[in-house]
Amino acid sequence: MFSLDELVSAVGPDVISRDPAKRMAHSGDKWFAAHLPDLVAEPRTTEDVSAILRIASRHQLPVTPRGAGYGYVGGCVPEKGGIALSLMRMNRIKELSVLDGVAVVEPGVLTGELKKAARDSRLFYPPDPASFRDSSIGGNIATNAGGPRCLKYGVTRHYILGLEVVLIDGTIVRVGGRTLKNKTGFDLVGLFVGSEGMLGIVTEATIRLIPLPPARASLSASFSEIENAAEAVQQILQAGFLPSALEIADGFTLDAARKHLGHQIVPAGNAHLLVDLDGQEKSVANDLDILVKLVEKSGALTLDRAFGEKECEALWDLRRGFSESLKATGLTKLNQDITVPRGRLVDLVRFAADLQARSGFPIACFGHAGDGNIHVNVMVANPDAPEMQMRMDKTLDALFEQVIAWQGAITGEHGIGLAKKRWWPQAVSPENLALHQTIKSALDPHRILNPGKFL
Repeated sequence: MFSLDELVSAVGPDVISRDPAKRMAHSGDKWFAAHLPDLVAEPRTTEDVSAILRIASRHQLPVTPRGAGYGYVGGCVPEKGGIALSLMRMNRIKELSVLDGVAVVEPGVLTGELKKAARDSRLFYPPDPASFRDSSIGGNIATNAGGPRCLKYGVTRHYILGLEVVLIDGTIVRVGGRTLKNKTGFDLVGLFVGSEGMLGIVTEATIRLIPLPPARASLSASFSEIENAAEAVQQILQAGFLPSALEIADGFTLDAARKHLGHQIVPAGNAHLLVDLDGQEKSVANDLDILVKLVEKSGALTLDRAFGEKECEALWDLRRGFSESLKATGLTKLNQDITVPRGRLVDLVRFAADLQARSGFPIACFGHAGDGNIHVNVMVANPDAPEMQMRMDKTLDALFEQVIAWQGAITGEHGIGLAKKRWWPQAVSPENLALHQTIKSALDPHRILNPGKFL
């Protein structure tokens, strides 16, 4: 029989809480669903996490790990109650080695804090999810978070060299290491990165840092139609350029930004393209000149260029304001971070326009055009109305059916969580699904780690 005193005596009264306000604060993330945990655990050490999991395993108590709570798919909703286990008190940058090019951090470190610490040492941590100022490294690892720079630099998985993980029975295991190359056994680091807290709890990460590029430039361009902007993306890549970011946005997104951010920051036109370059100063300046001419030939209506961190960030203020601008419309934003093969980018834009006409819902598209990861936002008024649910499901069914038919992915960086659980069986083969279940059963036989999600 489980007793709260058993947990309290193991880790201390300051770690365990049944306070109603704290339970409410740990009941969900940025998605609309929420469920109250029975209690909240806020460990400070790996040993605390181990003790909590040993007790939870013994009594088969559900445990839902969470970071900062900035996910968009309900990934840290304690669907079965039990323990909401927050890693946010474990927030130390334990080491930053310039010689080795690594940082050793706890999961509660904010992504923005790691990026700043690296930059202060003239190093660079490239993954940059839009929520980098607020999201935690642990949450980024759970979802294999991406961001605009994935085109050139890759996603979170490419920067995780080693992990300390606590398994459901309390066992503490280290996987990977400190070196860039390491073929000692299976890629267990890759197994845990992106596992959405269902296989083990990360309590430390050894992260690869790279040299900080000394120069940066940005190019902002507007077009009459989003198909023109999508075609410009292909022209840039076919010309041999590999920008650090290639971002695109459609007319609905730009109109929302004009109302929310002001006309002075949003260029004219029904589509927007933002290109980011980095590297050595002379080569970046030369590439920017060539890109300006190439984008002009692609039919750009307006062109703005920036050189240097401060000027570039001013151009990026528009891109970073898109999500809040869409929220400011008063409509509920069903944010689907789908990914299609890059050659399908124009097809996706046209399909979204057709789906908007068929569904009656406005659909706003923006995101990472360079790697095919576009945020298709179905904008809904009164989503809680009973008659709306069927229309929303039908619209999302059509979107995901097409993405899967194109051999795309139903999620590029947010994860599946609760939000995409409905489409998970269609997104993978029966054999793939069975393999996932085998791995889950091996590491969590009682199915108590982040239960209620897609497994």
